[in-house]
Amino acid sequence: MSLPEFWFLLIAVLFTGYFVLEGFDFGVGMLMPIIGRGDEKKKRTVLNTIGPVWDGNEVWLLTGGGAMFAAFPEWYASLFSGFYLALLLILVGLIARACAIEWRGKINDPRWRTWCDIGIGLGSWIPALAWGLAFANIVHGVKLNERKQIEGSFLDLLNPYALLGGLTTLLLFMLHGAMFIALKTGNEVRDDAQRIIRVLFVPTAVVVAAFGIWTQLAHGHGWTWIPLALAVIGLLVAGFAASQGRDGWAFTGTALTIAAATVLLFGSLFPNVLPSTINDAFSLTVDGRDGTKSASSTHYTLVVMSWVAVALVPVVLVYQTWTYWVFRKRLTTDHIPAPIGLPMESAKS
Repeated sequence: MSLPEFWFLLIAVLFTGYFVLEGFDFGVGMLMPIIGRGDEKKKRTVLNTIGPVWDGNEVWLLTGGGAMFAAFPEWYASLFSGFYLALLLILVGLIARACAIEWRGKINDPRWRTWCDIGIGLGSWIPALAWGLAFANIVHGVKLNERKQIEGSFLDLLNPYALLGGLTTLLLFMLHGAMFIALKTGNEVRDDAQRIIRVLFVPTAVVVAAFGIWTQLAHGHGWTWIPLALAVIGLLVAGFAASQGRDGWAFTGTALTIAAATVLLFGSLFPNVLPSTINDAFSLTVDGRDGTKSASSTHYTLVVMSWVAVALVPVVLVYQTWTYWVFRKRLTTDHIPAPIGLPMESAKS
């Protein structure tokens, strides 16, 4: 395996970890107003399931984006300029969600909490949809010209395949979030999450299967039937386990589906990193094969990055695993204390 191929694989691993971990964060944010409707303690219980881990989960995105920038600068530059509006929406959503989560409990006022809930909701719905749109367009290909610039407008990204990809990530992350809430809570909150799982499962399975088959038939390789099959198996395991009240296995099933779907996308993309629909010769590839343009950095840069990754990535994995172990117990509304935020009048003074 060459160094460019190694870094393409590592970036795929980083985004897989991001979608599996941040996926349930998005799902929790989307479901919080539904499960907690009219009950502040329920709403806080749902939000507290991700309280200790949501910001750590975002580290996977920062690391993946940084790795893309350093290992494949041509890919990064073309992608972020051509997908500017879509990625800006994701960034604004993530900022709004972070501020809303951090500030929600600072002021003890219903209106304040309502605005924060809106920020959490928008910061969950928008990225959950936009990530599917973005990655579906990357796999499908864009109007990349000979100057490595993407032609067209934001509306060109809203093609049928990309819209189905956005709906897939939206529903899958929501189901994943419901599985996580059921795993991390007890009593009435868990019961509400299980009811949502029963409602979401069939439409999610249909959409995921449709997008996966379309991806495989249009862009896949022979071996990518394997992650597609694993994605289907993961959903079946999740559905059966949820019906039996086996919350851990149900969550593992949706995690497997998200991971396998991400492998399917990156596997279908390889050896391209950004295909061109104008001319195959304009496509950006991992290592410049078949007369295409290589998107990778110099050999020396990749060597230095590889040593840093080998040294630091295991440390990050151990620390994050320890964090999840420490906060492994279930939450109920009985664990939620009275609000300690300042009254709005004091905050204004």
